[in-house]
Formats: sequence, C-alpha cells, structure tokens
Amino acid sequence: MTDPRNTLLLVDGSSYLYRAFFAGGDNMSTTLPDGTVQKTGAIRIMINMMNSLRKEYPAAYAACVFDAKGPTFRDAIYPQYKAHRDPMPDDLRSQIAPIHEIVRHLGWKVLDVPGVEADDVIGTLAVTAAQQGMDVVISSGDKDLAQLVTERIVIIDTMNGKRRDLAGVQAEFGVPASLMLDYQTLVGDTVDNVPGVEKVGPKTAAKWLAEYGSLQGVVANAANIKGVAGENLRKALDWLPTGQQLLRIKTDCDLAGWVDGLPAMDSVAAHAGDMRAQHDFYLKYGFKGLAKTVESQLAGGAPAADTTAAPGAVAVPQPATDDLFGGAEATSSVRGAVQYTTVLDWAAFDALLAQIDAAALTALDTETNNLDEMRAEIVGISFSTLPGQASYLPLAHSYPGAPAQLPRDEVLARLKPWLENPHKPKLGQHVKYDRHVFANHGIEVRGYAHDTMLQSYVLEVHKPHGLESLAQRHVGRKGLSFEDLCGKGAHQITIDQVDIERVAQYACEDADMTLDVHLALWPRIELDAKLRFIYELEVASSEALYRIERNGVLIDAATLSAQSHELGQRILQLEQDAYAIAGQPFNLASPKQLGEIFFDKLGMPVVKKTATGARSTDEEVLEKLAEDYPLPAKLLEHRSLSKLKGTYTDKLAQLALPRTGRVHTHYAQAVAVTGRLSSNDPNLQNIPIRTAEGRRVREAFVAPAGSVIASADYSQIELRIMAHLSGDEALLRAFREGHDVHRATAAEVFGLELDAVSSEQRRYAKVINFGLIYGMSAFGLARSLGIDNTAAKNFITRYFERYPGVKTYMETTRATARAQGYVETVFGRRLQMAGIQTAKGALLAGLERAAINAPMQGTAADLIKLAMVAVQKALDDAGKATRVIMQVHDELVFEVPQAEVDWVRTEVPRLMASVASLNVPLVAEVGVGANWEKAH
Repeated sequence: MTDPRNTLLLVDGSSYLYRAFFAGGDNMSTTLPDGTVQKTGAIRIMINMMNSLRKEYPAAYAACVFDAKGPTFRDAIYPQYKAHRDPMPDDLRSQIAPIHEIVRHLGWKVLDVPGVEADDVIGTLAVTAAQQGMDVVISSGDKDLAQLVTERIVIIDTMNGKRRDLAGVQAEFGVPASLMLDYQTLVGDTVDNVPGVEKVGPKTAAKWLAEYGSLQGVVANAANIKGVAGENLRKALDWLPTGQQLLRIKTDCDLAGWVDGLPAMDSVAAHAGDMRAQHDFYLKYGFKGLAKTVESQLAGGAPAADTTAAPGAVAVPQPATDDLFGGAEATSSVRGAVQYTTVLDWAAFDALLAQIDAAALTALDTETNNLDEMRAEIVGISFSTLPGQASYLPLAHSYPGAPAQLPRDEVLARLKPWLENPHKPKLGQHVKYDRHVFANHGIEVRGYAHDTMLQSYVLEVHKPHGLESLAQRHVGRKGLSFEDLCGKGAHQITIDQVDIERVAQYACEDADMTLDVHLALWPRIELDAKLRFIYELEVASSEALYRIERNGVLIDAATLSAQSHELGQRILQLEQDAYAIAGQPFNLASPKQLGEIFFDKLGMPVVKKTATGARSTDEEVLEKLAEDYPLPAKLLEHRSLSKLKGTYTDKLAQLALPRTGRVHTHYAQAVAVTGRLSSNDPNLQNIPIRTAEGRRVREAFVAPAGSVIASADYSQIELRIMAHLSGDEALLRAFREGHDVHRATAAEVFGLELDAVSSEQRRYAKVINFGLIYGMSAFGLARSLGIDNTAAKNFITRYFERYPGVKTYMETTRATARAQGYVETVFGRRLQMAGIQTAKGALLAGLERAAINAPMQGTAADLIKLAMVAVQKALDDAGKATRVIMQVHDELVFEVPQAEVDWVRTEVPRLMASVASLNVPLVAEVGVGANWEKAH
C-alpha cells in the first residue's frame, strides 16, 4: 500500500468519458433552465467513477487529464496519425464541458493542455512526481501508458480490475515496462494508425526483444533475422524511428500556466471539493438524489468548500463560515480543537498584543494586495501562539459593505515595538517576503527564529515546500486556498476585495498550520547537528538576501537605451547582409525559407533531417554550417543579438522600482536541489557574458555619485572543492603550491614541465578539468575540443592516470548515490538524487553525472552563503556604508563609497577565504570599477 500523503492519483479523463458514454451515457437527458435538452448519462456515470476511484485510492494529490481540442505535435510529424478514428459522437461532445465542471467541483485539478495528448500530460506529471519520491497511481485502460510503469508508477484499470505494475506489465506483454515503447514500435498501433512491422505481432516482438535486448539491438541484427518477418523488418527500418517518436509518451511537456511551480506538486493537491457548487450543478442537470445527499451533508455541518483534510490525511474540524463571524467587533467560534478569532476593535487588539507579547513563539503571516514584495501593502495580519488557535487582524479590506476596521497606520505603530524586538521569537512561512512587506510600512522585523519553508528545504529538498503541501504532508491538514478566495486567471481579484470572514479563516489557517508544521519539523532538525548547521545557514542567508533585495542595484537607463539602439542598427545590418548573401529578401525565422536558400539555392550540405524528413535548420545545424558558410554565421549572430536586445537592453530599465530607481531582483532560496539560489524579476544570473555585446549589458549596473561597484568572487571554486573531496595528491599539490591548475593539468596529461605547456594545451586541460566536473563523456569532450573520440578517450585515460583520486571519488560517489539515494556537501547538506536507485541506461548515466557534480555545486553554494553572511556581519560590525547589491553564482557585488574601497579590497577577500577550512586554500579576488563590467 502506498502512503496517501505521498501519492499522486492521475485519471485519464478522455478514456473515462468515452467509457462513461458507451456504458450507457447516451440514455439520460434533462431540460436545462434555458430550455435546452441536454444529454446527461455520461456525466452521471463519470461522477460515480470519480467518486469510487477517490474512495478506493485516497491520495493527497490528484488530477484528471483530458485531451484538448485541436492538433498535436504528432499530427505535424505524421498527418495520417489517428486518421481512421471515427469522429466523437455529438451526444458525447455536448457532455464534455459539464464533465470538466463537475470534476473540478469534486476537488480534482482538471487539465486539457493544447498541442499534446492527455497521455503526455499524465507522463510528465507522473515522472516528475516519481522523481520527487512520490508514488503515482494512473487510472486508465490505455495500454500505451504501460511504458511509464516503474517501481513508483502503476497503472490501474478499474473497469476490469487489472493492475499494471512491473510484474503485471511483464506478465501481460511478455516484456519489461522499460521495453514497452520498443515493443509498441514493432507491433504498431492500429487504433492510432501508427504502422509497426508488417506481420509482426506481440509474440514475435517479445521474442525479438528478449533475444536482442532492445529495439536498437533488433535493428542492428536485422540482416540476420530470417523469413518474412525479417524481410518486413528490413523494409520498415526507415519508418521505425518515426513510429517510435509517435508512440513515445512525452514526459517533459511545458505545463506552465496549467500546473504552476513544477516540479512542485502543490497546484495538483487534492481537496474535498465545493459542495455548494456540486449541489447547484446537480440541480441544474437533474440529479435530484445527488442534490439531496449534498443538502443533508451541508445541513449536518459539512464544509461548503475546500476546508477539510485531503483523503488519507487526518481531518481537523473547522468552523462553518456562517457561524464564525457573527458581526460583533471581536468574535470567535470553537468547533473541535480549532478556535479562530477576528479582531475589529481596540479591546480585542490589546488582548491580542498581550497574548503575542507573552508567547514563547508566535507564528505570523501577512495578507497583501500584491505578490511583488517590494510593492505589496498589508491588508491584514494573522497570528498563532498555540496549536488550533489563531487571530486575524484585518486592516485594509475595501470592498463595498466591508465592516469598519482598525486604522492600519495606528495599528502598525502599536505593533512596531513587538515586531522590531529581537527577543520576541517569531515564526513564518517564507519569512523573507513578509519582512519586505513590513519594511514597505517602515518596520524592520527582528526576532524571526524559524521559517517552515526553509525547514522543509533542509529536510526534504526534493519535495514541495509550499505551506499547503507541508500541512498535508506533515500534519494531515488542508485549508482554504488563495484561489478559493480570489479566483484565478483574468477574473482573479485581490484579497482586499474578499469578505473579511472568508479571509479570516484562510489567514488563521495559515498561521495555525505554520505553527503545526514547525512543531512537526523542528525536532527532526534540532536533533541532527548537520541539518541544524545547514538550517541555521539558510535562516542567516535569508536575512542577508533580504538586505540584498532591499538594497537593489542602480540601473543606467541611458546606457541601456544607447545599447538597444546600437543593437537595433546591428540587427538591421545583419538582415541586409543576410539578404545580400542569399541574393533575395527572406524571413530569417522561417525554417522552410531557410531550407530552400541553404540547400536548394546555395548548395549547402544537409547536416540532419527532422522527424518528418524535412531538412533541419536548427541551432545545432546553423553552428555546424557556420564553420564553412557566412550566411548561417550571420543568422546566429542575428538571433543572439535579438535575444539580448529583447530580454535585457529593452526591458531591464523598465523593471526598476519607481520609488527607488533601482532593480530589485527576487532570490528564490528553496528551489535548487544543490542549494544554489535562483534570481528572477529580473534574472540577474543569466545575463550573457560570453560575447562582448552581452558583457556590455553589465555596464548599465552602476553606482551613485561618490561610489563605485566592487565584485568579489571565488577563484576556481568547484575545482578546489573537487580537490578537497577527492583528496587527489596531484590536484591538492597544484592548489597548495599556487600553480595555474589548468597549466598543471596540462603538464600532467601531456607529460611536460609547467613552463613547456602551450596555450593550446592549457585550453585542452581547462576543458577537461571543467568537463569532468560535469561528468562529460568522451563524445562530449571530442565535440568541445574538435577532436575525434579516440583522442578524447586517450585524454581522459591519461587524466585519470595522473589524478587517480578523482577517478576513485567519481566511482565512490556513483555507488553512494545508488545505494542511499542522495549525496552530501562538505557541510552536510543532503542532495537528493530522486530516481537514481531505480533508473537504468541513459537515465541512470545522467543521474550519476548529476551525483558527481552535486556535492561540488552544493558545497560552492554553501560557501557563497557563508561568505554572504560573514561579509554582511562584518559590514554591520564595522559600521560601513558599503552595501551588498547582488549575489550571482560564486560572486558578491557591492556598492562601495570611495572612502571604503581599500577596506573592501582587503577585508572582503580575507573574510571569504576564511569562512571554511578545506584541504586546499580558498581564494577570493576583488575588482573595482565604475560599473559591474569594469569591476571584473
């Protein structure tokens, strides 16, 4: 049995609705309020199927996936795809929209993503969840989904009781699940009109795969396979790659806008549904028995909407919203163990202030009118000091008829001493956001002792860290969601427009659940010295990042404008150059026109073809052709400059906050498995630096008059960490003696003295050094160096002969990751390698490469966080005006008054080098200039 709290339940909705229709879904109808006669049989059967499934397979996460209207990418590959299928019956088509509606009301996430099939969306969600360590149950009768089956992913067919787990797939098809795609490619799919090998059925396909190991093995031995089947196989060799492409379930669909926050699963969290919406739906479509059942549940005190625990979780009784806020200035209602209060007068406020002032720990949460922390204003604040108890303090609800609320400025002034008191311990979920919100009102909150988001990040880096997910996973609770209150999409409103009583329950739940989650997670961290160190580092880093975000960076809009103009002129010139070379104007973004000009008119060689047989002109092809032809080179430069202009020089200045004139990025702290930070709105970590034009963008990052920009970064940090982790004597010696490590590697690999190494040999060694950190293969090395595979293999062999400790480290790390499912940084941060214990083939190789690199990336992330914290403390202790304004990979960027430049040049590299003691010296270097680019 799977743990419902860690299970994702996926329903093949398209399969369900067809089954519902042909199981009698065309024999019921009703007259709608507008007089329309509506078929309802499939709707009614679908309701039964979904409810039965939910009871039989409780899961904290659930989604029902349907095929969307319109063509998919497979139709572009093969126009005859599904050509033999009959059109959907009109009586079924008319029931689809109501089915989608009621499935949502029943508490399921409904997805119908254009351009792909339901199977692809299911595949993407299933693989993503399994990689996070979740169990996945897929309900479908479609055999194609069997190719997804792993130890964590199973298919159940409720219509016939069939279960396709690893053993079930093997028993049913005669091949393991890992070979199901190869099996299907050989057999073909008559339903979808995908040919296989003529006269090859399931038995022959299974026999071949057992004998030759894979489709690739079958193809390699095609000449040796006798008889008609072998002859047909040889005839089909050109088709098989296309057939496999059509039959392969995509597991990397872009679900942005459909499932927010992938790989996190918060947006597909199951809930109990909206019972009032169900009731209205049942009445509309003539399901009077269902409507009466819901009426009796509502009359008995069941919640009308999503306020109960997810299936498989522990239900926490909640007050009914009609009873919770009776209109008095401060009212409360107790049901079960929960007591939530709303505060609307000064007497209630004074009682709340006395309560939090006396508390050992207070969980608090803000409700705001904006998700941008630099622009958000407080609408209300919730507090919880004991499990099951919370208070909501509304301050700026402005909808018509809203009750009188205490004046926000006066309330905040009275709260300020407690908020700014470092000796009053506070708790939050994503504390950094709330700190910004309070700072927007002139309050610098101190005393934040804990952050449940960071506790989760340290304990379970590979799992979701949102409060809703944490509450479900660790305390079996589920409350109202933001979308329950405010809607979504174009119709979403801000929370200040929502009834106070609804927001009060939502906000109290958040504060209460934050306290509950903390009580569940903190003991696990407190007892483990390594986890506690990493958690305390994350909490300190959150404080430092808040300061960095608050500081922002000054942007020179005039410089960006001039760069945009220059880039625009260069882009236009490149277009004219391209037209001149081609001998005609053409659409530079049209693959069809490019193909005609490249291959028909100019006679360039065809490098590769697309899946449909068209001549490819993708980026890889352009780079290859650019080695010998000027037109592809012009196109590559045109694309690069257009992206630079559109992404940075045109837009960066527009992102500056009007009140500061600065860009304030957001650093996401609990995202990367390695502990690295990500930057967004804007992304300061992806500004291109490999071209002169890209580097010039950093010229627009400037300091105010009287100050300069300083940049401090670690020198060759990941190579130093590799030396420490591997303990390789030759590598350690190179760093300890202060050698140029790339030159030292070249000397080792080529058997030369240091001073005899040429610049080309050093370049080769640099590629090898950094390539091996990322697990580069001989093939990858050959491509990077422009040499053949044999030469690349020889280089790698010589490298490992000279650095045997590195090879041992890699082998040991692979084995460790496979054995325990994770690796660790030098400081004990646990880096989960989800799926590595069950992966095979190319997937396993990729995960092993990630496992080798993760301790280096993770340790580098820990070091820059330690440095950031140490430098900020030193600045504060010394009373310096220097400000940290960016953290980019292994680099800290400062805004430095002229009078403090010498201090920064001396103290910052010393501090960065002394935050940890490794087996090699840490080295940090500082550059100073009028702008970020000149500081390098």
